Amino acid sequence: MANLAPPQPALKWTHSAEEILDITKAEIAKHKEVEDKVAALAPEECNFESLALAEAETRFDITTDPLTFYQNVSPSKALRDASNEAEQLMRNYGVESSMRLDVFKAKQAAEENIKKSGKKLNAEEQRLVEKMLLDGKRDGLALPEKEREELMKLKKEASQLSLEFSKNFNEENGVITFTLEELEGVPADVISGYTKRTDEKLNEVYDVTYKTPDIFPIFKFAQNPETRRRAFEGYEDRLQVNVPILNKLLDLRRKLASLLGYETWADYVTEVKMVKNAKGVKDFLTDLEHKLRPVGEKERDILLALKKEEHEQKGLPFDGEFYIWDYRYYDRKYIEKTLDLDDMLVKEYFPVAVVVPAILDIYQNLLGVKFVEVKGETWHPDVQQFAVWEKDAKDGSGFVGYCYLDLFPREAKYSHAAVWGLLPGYAKSDGSRHYPLAAMVANLAKPTPSKPALMRHDDVVTFFHEMGHVFHGLLSRTQFARFHGTRVARDFVEAPSQMLENWCWEPKVLERMSSHYDTQKPLSPELIEKIVKSRYVNVGLFYLRQLFFANYDIKVHTDKEPADYTELWNTLRERISLVKGGKHCAGQGTFGHIAGGYDAGYYGYTYSLVFAADMYRTVFKADPLDPTRGKQYRDKILLPGGSRDEIDSLKDFLGRPPNSNAFIEEIFGQEGAAKASSSL
Repeated sequence: MANLAPPQPALKWTHSAEEILDITKAEIAKHKEVEDKVAALAPEECNFESLALAEAETRFDITTDPLTFYQNVSPSKALRDASNEAEQLMRNYGVESSMRLDVFKAKQAAEENIKKSGKKLNAEEQRLVEKMLLDGKRDGLALPEKEREELMKLKKEASQLSLEFSKNFNEENGVITFTLEELEGVPADVISGYTKRTDEKLNEVYDVTYKTPDIFPIFKFAQNPETRRRAFEGYEDRLQVNVPILNKLLDLRRKLASLLGYETWADYVTEVKMVKNAKGVKDFLTDLEHKLRPVGEKERDILLALKKEEHEQKGLPFDGEFYIWDYRYYDRKYIEKTLDLDDMLVKEYFPVAVVVPAILDIYQNLLGVKFVEVKGETWHPDVQQFAVWEKDAKDGSGFVGYCYLDLFPREAKYSHAAVWGLLPGYAKSDGSRHYPLAAMVANLAKPTPSKPALMRHDDVVTFFHEMGHVFHGLLSRTQFARFHGTRVARDFVEAPSQMLENWCWEPKVLERMSSHYDTQKPLSPELIEKIVKSRYVNVGLFYLRQLFFANYDIKVHTDKEPADYTELWNTLRERISLVKGGKHCAGQGTFGHIAGGYDAGYYGYTYSLVFAADMYRTVFKADPLDPTRGKQYRDKILLPGGSRDEIDSLKDFLGRPPNSNAFIEEIFGQEGAAKASSSL
């Protein structure tokens, strides 16, 4: 296989800032030329072939998407800025393109002519026609000219604000400073990664960034509650710059919804999702919160008792409150106490150098593919590049696509974990295929002077989850790029990856992907049993926190009038998450999802868990590593992408319509599930 040459070259990553903008402008001009030609067709000339819009859109995307990706990963500010500017040019053009009534009329004429001619389109072609026409209606092309012009102006403004919000999020580089005494309890190997300096009073202090590997250990391990409070409030308030941006963005979305004739922005967004409308979202969240609240209250009382006990032992004042900065700390203490499970010990069994290849190996065997590392051009020396092949590939026809892994934090890089489908797969007009490319960006801990790069079990779960998105992008096989891979309904897109998280709680999988960095021994059966038992500890509080984010998101997108969004963030969290806040921080400025495409969509993370639990229990639970089951998943969930309704893919995979039984039992146990008999 090492001798096989990919039939499609890898991407170039040596663009200059000037090239990024020049190429983007040239692609916009080419796309506009195609639209002009389509618009100039006489109505009787419009048909499926003459409307070459899907092809033009795909050509545009495969050239420009990699260019707009630089802003998330490039170490060069000039490239990031050019990439951001290119995205703004594209978005503005996208708004103008979406508002072309002449092109929409050509689409309508084509649909009419196709019907009259009796020409039979295949299912995916028919879906493409339907979606293109629906796009026009949702873009407001049925409105009078004056309203269309206003709509275009508002859309461009909203797009600019979203980009600004995300740019601030990516480029945030604040620090918070602590003495060694204040960091008591934080593991020494974590502290060794902080920047040590002498302050103006000649005290030795440590600067801690707000990146996950730096700040989260303080939430989890710092014994001094004042340290945790300061760390938490600094983290929450780190993006106050985004507050006025979000205020304006929400105002624009209310205006857009009204112009388009929707009750609320959430109704507009959810119309094309599985849930269908905002009421469906609210009903789902209310029902789940009602079921989870008694569980969460019980868990909070247990953690509060643990806090009281520790404060009495240490002579610390105790005011009877359980604060948000107490949650991760006492959650860990409770797990350590009840299960004798030490998170830092578990971490020693997950060196990045072992876990990443082990997870790739599990996926390769399950899904019948092979990763071959390629030493090619990338955007940073840390990045690994792979060519992906069918496991029994003999020639170029067995090529699947490319995968990039960018796993470690650095300045101005996207600060969470996510996957970008930089190139889609699709059928080209000459009958050959264009192959996909997926890039995973993560922020795993780097090596310290005393230990190699290690992953917490949480990190392992996240990596497994994100690789699920990578494979959704690689193994989908659709006729049109529009339906490729993760281009499915947003409230389904997380379900495949959430299902795959289950592997990280399976004893034989945990044994297989663990190897102590010093002894090379895998996790012992005893330690594995404790990890598995820890999965649903404090699950009520965990999901109530998720419901807080989802409720905040849906409320700000269904309210008809503006509000004090900082006040709402803090009061809603206290009510739903069952944890007390302190200073009212502008946490909404850090809520990247709300400006990054998940607006009125955060509920989808929990909504899709219903499907994930059902898929896992029904098909994989009996033997999660079985390649036959893997092929069934590949063929019925991954391969179709968005080329058919998600509910049809689920029915095909499960052999029946999905239900919430597995999800409810997973959270509440069989006995609790009977009490919480669900309308979910």
